[in-house]
Parts: sequence; structure tokens; C-alpha cells
Amino acid sequence: MTMNIRLDLRFDGTNYHGWQIQPEKPTVQGILKDAIFKVTGEDVTPNGCGRTDAGVHASGYVCNFETNSTVPCDRLPHALNTYLPDDIVCVSAECVPDEFSASYSATAKTYRYTIDNSKFSDVFMNRFSWHYKYELDIDKMRRAGKYFLGTHDFIGFARTGFTVKTTVRTIYKLEIEKNDDIITIDVTGNGFLYNMVRIIAGTLVFAGAGKIEPDSLGDIIDSKTRSMAGITAPAKGLCLKEVFYE
Repeated sequence: MTMNIRLDLRFDGTNYHGWQIQPEKPTVQGILKDAIFKVTGEDVTPNGCGRTDAGVHASGYVCNFETNSTVPCDRLPHALNTYLPDDIVCVSAECVPDEFSASYSATAKTYRYTIDNSKFSDVFMNRFSWHYKYELDIDKMRRAGKYFLGTHDFIGFARTGFTVKTTVRTIYKLEIEKNDDIITIDVTGNGFLYNMVRIIAGTLVFAGAGKIEPDSLGDIIDSKTRSMAGITAPAKGLCLKEVFYE
């Protein structure tokens, strides 16, 4: 009997060229595919909730695959983790309805971008944050962040070289917090363009550093022009935090 299995993963993306399988390059999907084969004997490609850039991390990545394996669901995480490297961990598995798709069934995602705003970088945060040593004004970043809320055409906040039906996306929530020298930007939306969260983060940093006037963000978004926004923040500071389903 064929079952549709949902897996929840956590991974440190430092050593991988993103989620999606690429020729001659290590990817999370490729590593997981090999582990599934070793556990079930089946050559299946897991369907991910979305692509991630090289070096991007995830604390709440979701994927699914179909299997005829007799391995009980509650044993799958333990079995898979036997063959997964230390920087990829399966934290749960469950049998879901046949129509469930990790990608197409998703209604929203939350990404977190982390900035180390200390004078000297924290060696224990280097793999998971952008070290930006110059002073940042959190109030200015929050003022700028409000302009991203709602539905907009975010073509000016995307890297070229992608194909989608529309560049219109809705941002439901954007929260910026500072704890000592660590700044986190949590963005929740119904979908994101290529590099969109990293460009939003880079733009908010420019606003906090005084390089962009916070109240100009509305005009920058409406301009639909990439050069008007800030830089693309480094991949290592980005983490897929949660995927939402109905």
C-alpha cells in the first residue's frame, strides 16, 4: 500500500548548494534521497516545500514522498538519521493524505534573518548570521519594515534569472527584535521571490545605517527597480523557520 509521508527537517545549509538536486554538487534533497533509498530500498525524490539558496539554513523545512515501505512512520526519523550527516536532521514523520504536497499545499512561510551587530564577530554565530559591525538604528529599521506589509509587486526585491507567473506577493507580518547585539528579522508571507528575503534584510540594514530614509520605502517598492533597494544580505544569515498549511 502506497503512503504519502511528510518529513520535517532541520539543516545547516553551510555545506550545501541549497535544497534542490544539482549535478555534481552536494544538496540537501540529494542527501535525503540517498538516505531514503538506504532505509526503504526505493529510488524516490522527496518533494520540498521550496528551493533554498546555497548556504541558507532551515529549522522547519517540510518535504514529502510516496513509499511502499513497511517501516513504521514513528521509526522513520530514527532510521533516516542513521544515514544523514550531522548537519541534516529529520525531526518528525507522519502519514498524510494523498493530495498533500509540501510545496503546493503550503499557504505561508516564515523566514528569519539574523544579524550579529557586535563590534567583533561572534565565532559561534558566524555560520548563521551576517556580521554587520556598524551601528544600526532599530527604530528606523522598524519604520522601514512597515512598508513591506500587505500586497505589493516585489519585482524590485528579487534577483534576476527566475521565472514565475507573477511577482506580486503578500507579507502578513514583519517583526524586528534586538537581544544584546543580535538582531532578528522575521518575515511571514504567502510566498517569496528569488533572494527576496535577503534583499529585504539588506534594505532594512541600509535603513538602520542611515543609507536609506525609512519613509522612502513605499516609493522604493512602488518603483519596482532593484537598484533602488539595498544590497542582498549574505545567505548564511537566512533560515526557513516555519511552513504553514491549512
